[in-house]
Amino acid sequence: MVTPAPVPAPLIVPRAVRVGYGVGSVCTGTFSTVPGLLLLFYMTNVLAVPAWAAGLVVFLPKLWDMVLDPWVGRRSDHTVSRFGARRPWMLLGALTLPVTFALMFAGPPLTGLPAALYVAVCYLATATAYAFYEVPYKAMAAEMTDDYHERSALLQWKMVFVGGAILLSGSVAPAVAGDEVSGYRLMGLLVAAVLLASMLASFFGTARVPAPEAPRAPRISGARGAGPSIRAQFAEARSSGAFMPLLALGCAQMFAAGVLLSGAPYFATYILGDPGAVTTLFMCVVGPLLVTMPLWVRLSRRYDKRGAMALGSALFAAGAAGTALSGSLGPVYAHLCLLVVGVGYAGLQLLQVSMLADVVAHDTMVTGGRRAGSFTGLWAACETVVFALGALVLGWLLGAAGFVESGPANPVAQPEAAVAVTLYGGTLLPALFAGISLLLARRYPLTARTLTAGGVTPAGE
Repeated sequence: MVTPAPVPAPLIVPRAVRVGYGVGSVCTGTFSTVPGLLLLFYMTNVLAVPAWAAGLVVFLPKLWDMVLDPWVGRRSDHTVSRFGARRPWMLLGALTLPVTFALMFAGPPLTGLPAALYVAVCYLATATAYAFYEVPYKAMAAEMTDDYHERSALLQWKMVFVGGAILLSGSVAPAVAGDEVSGYRLMGLLVAAVLLASMLASFFGTARVPAPEAPRAPRISGARGAGPSIRAQFAEARSSGAFMPLLALGCAQMFAAGVLLSGAPYFATYILGDPGAVTTLFMCVVGPLLVTMPLWVRLSRRYDKRGAMALGSALFAAGAAGTALSGSLGPVYAHLCLLVVGVGYAGLQLLQVSMLADVVAHDTMVTGGRRAGSFTGLWAACETVVFALGALVLGWLLGAAGFVESGPANPVAQPEAAVAVTLYGGTLLPALFAGISLLLARRYPLTARTLTAGGVTPAGE
């Protein structure tokens, strides 16, 4: 008679550690929201930067992320310190990001292209500091426990903090910034303080993370320093069989969100005729994050995560397409459409995180290596670049349509073509890419059945 091998007890994450980890997403939620919502508009309508140049400023620093994020992830995979593998990098980000973020909105009295150059330099430094924190922070989630119930609880804490941070920063930051340089400077200082508090709280709150031991990922032949090139890391990622399909649908969704978010201030100003409406529009998109998480968990169990992801994409696409009729149907209709977008967006946010954790767990089971940092670095790099690409494309469309840059003291009437881009480019383009992500969801190979058969239980199930 053969005695079965004992099953190791799952790692239980203490509630204090769950909260300590979750509060760190106040930083990620705030940072992903405020520049995406305000930076393009700040340059074109406050600093009088041409729309094409403003779009480049938002986008070009993100190309640096394509190199930096995977490098940070790989380095954190191989870091050994008394603080663990991830936390030293988180502390480095906490000490640098608030300073660079505040400087981005507190420049000298410049306008036009000189102002664009100043913001670009500060934004590059800000993106660098943010990568030091974000990549190891996200990688930590896949390593804190090997039990799917614990991972689900951990991710729900994270999403609660993300939803609250996005909702508050997206509504408070525009109200504080207003349409004057002084308002944006004050907003930059307040957001910097929030970022600092969140990152330090997470650094100290994760001091007792019961991270499971995992073997180090082997170095690739010919690689030097911290790890292989970005091309080699993509080759590694393709070997998982699940990461690239998930990355493709995630990029389509992030591009849609980037266009929609960066277009919101223009939509409120030139379509609804009320710049202050950007706050209520944003609350419609983000508010469902706080109340629909249990619904999306149930839907992912009933239809599997792949089916729930397709449903979320369909809701996003339908709501965004419907918003294109707001010019004739009015602001109440626009808010209702964006509420539909928000319900779908909430599902996409939760499912992206959960499915990425499943991919990492599956890869560890198959390869026996630790590549959470590499995968998370590649994901973060592509996510930030594609999100910023949405603002770049919108800025170029506005510029091609004759959008006239201005300052707060001399607002100008925009040509009809620019107003049309604000309405249709900011709604139908996101709808198109959300629809593409719906089709791409069918190519994602991991399901509850395949993961269970392979010995891995899906995250969040």
